[in-house]
Amino acid sequence: VKFNNCAGNKGVRYETNSLDFKVRADGTMYAAHQVQMSSKQLILMVTAWDPQTLGRWEAIVRFLVAEKSQHSGHKPKGRKTMPGELAQQQSDTLLPWRQHQNANGLRRQKRDWVIPPINVPENSRGPFPQQLVRIRSDKDKEIHIRYSITGVGADQPPMEVFSIDPVSGRMYVTRPMDREERASYHLRAHAVDMNGNKVENPIDLYIYVIDMNDNRPEFINQVYNGSVDEGSKPGTYVMTVTANDADDSTTANGMVRYRIVTQTPQSPSQNMFTINSETGDIVTVAAGLDREKVQQYIVIVQATDMEGNLNYGLSNTATAIITVTDVNDNPPEFTTSTYSGEVPENRVEVVVANLTVMDRDQPHSPNWNAIYRIISGDPSGHFTIRTDPVTNEGMVTVVKAVDYEMNRAFMLTVMVSNQAPLASGIQMSFQSTAGVTISVTDVNEAPYFPTNHKLIRLEEGVPTGTVLTTFSAVDPDRFMQQAVRYSKLSDPANWLNINATNGQITTAAVLDRESDYIKNNVYEATFLAADNGIPPASGTGTLQIYLIDINDNAPELLPKEAQICEKPNLNVINITAADADIDPNVGPFVFELPSVPSAVRKNWTITRLNGDYAQLSLRIMYLEAGVYDVPIIVTDSGNPPLYNTSVIKVKVCPCDENGDCTTIGAVAAAGLGTGAIIAILICIIILLTMVLLFVVWMKRREKERHTKQLLIDPEDDVRDNILKYDEEGGGEEDQDYDLSQLQQPETMDHVLNKTPGVRRVDERPIGAEPQYPIRPVIPHPGDIGDFINEGLRAADNDPTAPPYDSLLVFDYEGSGSTAGSVSSLNSSSSGDQDYDYLNDWGPRFKKLADMYGGGEED
Repeated sequence: VKFNNCAGNKGVRYETNSLDFKVRADGTMYAAHQVQMSSKQLILMVTAWDPQTLGRWEAIVRFLVAEKSQHSGHKPKGRKTMPGELAQQQSDTLLPWRQHQNANGLRRQKRDWVIPPINVPENSRGPFPQQLVRIRSDKDKEIHIRYSITGVGADQPPMEVFSIDPVSGRMYVTRPMDREERASYHLRAHAVDMNGNKVENPIDLYIYVIDMNDNRPEFINQVYNGSVDEGSKPGTYVMTVTANDADDSTTANGMVRYRIVTQTPQSPSQNMFTINSETGDIVTVAAGLDREKVQQYIVIVQATDMEGNLNYGLSNTATAIITVTDVNDNPPEFTTSTYSGEVPENRVEVVVANLTVMDRDQPHSPNWNAIYRIISGDPSGHFTIRTDPVTNEGMVTVVKAVDYEMNRAFMLTVMVSNQAPLASGIQMSFQSTAGVTISVTDVNEAPYFPTNHKLIRLEEGVPTGTVLTTFSAVDPDRFMQQAVRYSKLSDPANWLNINATNGQITTAAVLDRESDYIKNNVYEATFLAADNGIPPASGTGTLQIYLIDINDNAPELLPKEAQICEKPNLNVINITAADADIDPNVGPFVFELPSVPSAVRKNWTITRLNGDYAQLSLRIMYLEAGVYDVPIIVTDSGNPPLYNTSVIKVKVCPCDENGDCTTIGAVAAAGLGTGAIIAILICIIILLTMVLLFVVWMKRREKERHTKQLLIDPEDDVRDNILKYDEEGGGEEDQDYDLSQLQQPETMDHVLNKTPGVRRVDERPIGAEPQYPIRPVIPHPGDIGDFINEGLRAADNDPTAPPYDSLLVFDYEGSGSTAGSVSSLNSSSSGDQDYDYLNDWGPRFKKLADMYGGGEED
């Protein structure tokens, strides 16, 4: 190859895109080693470049591989093949259809050749069309042959990329090729005669586009994000970057290699990372990654094709952001070795001290979050340490009240750690432990009753002023000189008094166990003990008094009222007693009748059933009905026993066969005499009679309402009657009138045949007639108004009732009427006429009287 850079070619170097061939400095191309060629044609790209100016020039070199064959020297008859023509024929002419002749002169058809692929470099600069190859048939010496090609790139899209001279068979490419758009083409070559008849079988042509390095590597992402733990060892994988090259990956044009261009920051070393040139894997290459010093690295990665040759290859760059992730390699440390705080006694949920720590790990992560523990100084668990999630401080909080009189100060030893364990090889710091001094301040505490609730037992009924007990309180403030005063806070029955100085309890009234203030035999009172501190404090105590029952309540007879039959039978009265006391001051009870008056024991008797119940019954065979007061003496079993004389009201009444009191008997037993009972019955009968008379009167009134006649005689009733008046004839000149024309015609033919919508004034419309109400046979005066309203409503809706609401057409009668002119009719009166009599005709003529009356005043 020859090259001239117009500068003497000093330092110009040559390269090829194939490893099998090389170019010397003088432009001589040679095979680097023995090469076995599989195709008939070889196309190489030769590049000349100047290292000083970085200029690059390219040229395409095409080799035709000569085939060694015993027929290679065969020459056609009748034509002498010159050496130059033979060379031209071997260089760019393909004979896919060849025929051979044997010794006997017979022709033998050899199978078609397999045409080697045709290589076309992409991005060729032309000129176009550019010849690729020439195909021809041996028969073109005998007949005229026309050549054509078909397939994608010829007669199929993309169209006319390739063309062929139909006469010479020269095949051309018409425009630059792009391997990335299409890497190969498959065409078929055809040979036909002038009549279109097939001369040879079609052959396949394979055209391959030779790749040129015309595409840069492209990264999948412009920015890659990766992470690596701080303190990682060299060789730790970080991330992978990937770039793709559209060129042929089987050639150097598409072989991408990676390298790191820059690293920011360059601390602690400028080469903290390395990249695998073929895979793009980024790994650590040096130790010393420390998040607390450098949290992020920005690495610029370059991808270059031509196997990374920076002189010939095309390059592209991407950014890799490597974040150094935190590990717990820094233990938390207290900012000071001692802390102090103060807390009032008896207070809880109070923060007494804030513990501050420093941790260089990533904030708000498990490696940074602090956990505090109290190691010593708080055996009773008065304190706990909670972590502030924002500041990470430890808040020493009181969870159990402290007592100044018990502990005036606490010395705590606390320790801090992280949620996450420390990284391997990291030891706890000495500064992770600190001391906390908490002082307790004294406050005025309320006095308290050591025994609360205090229970005492005594019998009820003790006299007023009896000393029950001393209910004293204790002031916990041992280091304060204070006095305690007592007072009542709650005494529902106002039975007690308390000494304000020493707390002695005395009775102010008699204590009664049966009082409503007693619950389950216990009486409760609340007392107040207050000191004189600043500010004063007070405490309360409850005194419970259990009252022992004594027999201070006599029994009461039950029931208070009863009834019994006037004759002895099985009907008896069961009696019992109620006692407000409790056992043993209650039953069994003793029931007995008093001896005075003597009639009690004469008429009544008591039978004992058990300790609590007895039966009262009649002793005599008959006792007059009435109400009797029967006294009964009831005695309890107390010591000493108490008795009570109770009176039971017994109603004695007549009874039926079942032993039940009758109604009259019950009334008689209630104390009413025979006359009173008769008066009551007479009143009831009179009341029922009045009700019956009222009902009969109402029925009769309703019947009269339906049968009452009209106010006027039916013969004089002019409702719904047609009044016919006699027809008077006219004067002597009127006797010739044909009055039949003014009457209703006998037939309806002329009406039915008349145009719809046009009828005479005296014609009645044809249609359904409305239903008028029927007058009742025996009308009622109250029905007159309803009857008139219904008839008026029916007449308003009747289209056949005059006046007929329609267009009235008056026929023209013509001239020569027998009637005289009506214009000769004049009023027979002359002068003024008196219309005052219209005022006497009633309200219907009032309007007319107003119009014509009045004389000259109008």
